[in-house]
Amino acid sequence: MNARIFLRPLSRRQMLRATAAAMAGGALAAAAGCGRGSAQQATPPPAWPPSLPAGTWTPSTTDETFLDELERQGCRYFWEQASPANGQILDHAANNLGGTMDTSTTESSIAATGFGLTALCIADSRGYLPNVTHAQIVARVQTTLNFHLNNMQSESGFFYHFNDVNTGQPLSGSEVSSIDTAWLLCGVLAARAYFNDSLITSLATRLYERVAWPWMLNGGQTFAQAWYPASAANPGFSAARYDTYCELMALYLLAIGSPTNPIAASFWNNFARPVLTYEGYSYISSNSDPLFTHQYAHAWFDFRSMSDAYANYFTNSIYATQAHETFCLSYPDWYTEDYWGITSSDYAGGYTAWGGPPAQGPIDGTVVPCAAAGSLAFLPNECLEVLEALQTNWGSSPAWGRYGFVDAFNAKVSPYWYNANCLGIDLGISVLMAENLRTGLVWETFMSNAECAQAMHLAGFTSQS
Repeated sequence: MNARIFLRPLSRRQMLRATAAAMAGGALAAAAGCGRGSAQQATPPPAWPPSLPAGTWTPSTTDETFLDELERQGCRYFWEQASPANGQILDHAANNLGGTMDTSTTESSIAATGFGLTALCIADSRGYLPNVTHAQIVARVQTTLNFHLNNMQSESGFFYHFNDVNTGQPLSGSEVSSIDTAWLLCGVLAARAYFNDSLITSLATRLYERVAWPWMLNGGQTFAQAWYPASAANPGFSAARYDTYCELMALYLLAIGSPTNPIAASFWNNFARPVLTYEGYSYISSNSDPLFTHQYAHAWFDFRSMSDAYANYFTNSIYATQAHETFCLSYPDWYTEDYWGITSSDYAGGYTAWGGPPAQGPIDGTVVPCAAAGSLAFLPNECLEVLEALQTNWGSSPAWGRYGFVDAFNAKVSPYWYNANCLGIDLGISVLMAENLRTGLVWETFMSNAECAQAMHLAGFTSQS
């Protein structure tokens, strides 16, 4: 690594390491041999970057204040940038609005709506919407579920990815998305479990139970990524499939756990699990996976102390995050311990699914805050260090606004570039994983759904606690 990284004053993380060095070595060695995973389990992490044992985090007052602000402002997005008439949530919105809904776009996203339904559970629990009552939040959730069940176009229970936020009609070119339907349903089931309201329970259960999961298999052994209507250039099922490890775990588990139209539990074994090795880290990942693919399923499904025949996926995501930080720091002219993290986002040239390792996309010093925020539960000390530094150093700039961080910004170029928008899914993964780190609320609530716990059991997960 570049020497200047080590010549700076001790960082927050380095001070924590100094007081926990002996414990860290023992805990990491124990984790390597505690049976978390199968023979394919990832190897223990190397010396760089040195890290506290997984789960070791003693929050400071600064940490709690920052996380409160991150969550509160993110939750605000899911209330203000949603249609009061139908509950759909905008895919993206300007981050400098005064509380009004962004009228420059009508593009709603079912994934953002799924994250938003879960964020409303957090907002209600913590009182993050002070001018909104519990009854109003319940009514918004009821409206959202009713509209998606009875008014929005779907195919065999699967929804179009992007829709008009006012009418619910699919936008031109939008696909019926298997994975984005999964994110919507994760939010639906989280809301069902949290609010314990009879109407919410009924609507949510009907939304989940009407999905014909085998339809999206299209006769294959893995899920198609999309289906297109007859009006599309290439109608029917996409050739691309969810056949290699990524964020797909939630999709398969929801399908396996369905009480009405399930797929066989054996389908859990049908997607490939390649092992990527980088700088001493070995973990399940493809060569083209942005960091979010190691985060999204973990926002709802609790893999912390569970292993299947292949791995402990929570530990796997810890290694993936450590490897990603190491990868970023291999570009010392652009990234440091308090400025790192990229995942699919906009940048100065448009949208890119970038990441690493290995290097993917036009890496140029842009930072994507949700890369670290979405991994808060995996590496709290490392991720908090960079996020708090980003807010401290650029919080008074356009990089931080009404809803928290913008989607991405680049402080390494002149003039400084930032995306004026924030994205619903980026705010969503940040809010959910921050709350999971602090209380485990989303994990505990979501996993109280009998179908979700049963799905993990059927897929072969066993407790390693």
